[in-house]
Amino acid sequence: MEQPIQSEPSFWQRLGTGLTCFSRALGSPAFCRQVIPLLNPAPVPAKLPEAKPVELPPERRHASGLAVLALLQREGRLIDFLQEDMAAYSDAEIGGAARVVHAGCRKVLADQLTLEPVLKEAEGATIKVPAGFDAQRIRLTGNLAGQPPFSGTLKHHGWLATSVRLPTVTETLDPRVLAPAEVEL
Repeated sequence: MEQPIQSEPSFWQRLGTGLTCFSRALGSPAFCRQVIPLLNPAPVPAKLPEAKPVELPPERRHASGLAVLALLQREGRLIDFLQEDMAAYSDAEIGGAARVVHAGCRKVLADQLTLEPVLKEAEGATIKVPAGFDAQRIRLTGNLAGQPPFSGTLKHHGWLATSVRLPTVTETLDPRVLAPAEVEL
């Protein structure tokens, strides 16, 4: 049987209930034990606002990448080389500049990373790519048909960083500054 919807008790009904409960609680410890939990319900923990992760600006999120680019600029002038319009220079001039950039950038890689090939075989060698190969380590190109294992020619052995020694980017430095302006006095 459905319970009929009851309206809120009137003031007089609430007063009568309160007086009845008061007198029964004074006279009956058992009744009092039953009422106490109703009067002191377990506190509902306050819902704390969820802490939103601090959204870093792009230059802070990518500070380590910018630091590498700054190192390549400092040691090899890579940004200067790439930003230069090469149309005005001869192949010999570009080649001479490329040697300087190459030497500086190679030094940065040697100082900051230990690199080794992903695949040890020589480029040009025929290799077998097994089923379940790691697609991050091996990229298949050319006429891809069928299911692995595949057989193909190694065009590039890939690179794997086995050790990383990058500098820590401090909060006090602006990671967007890849190379400061130089003013000779």
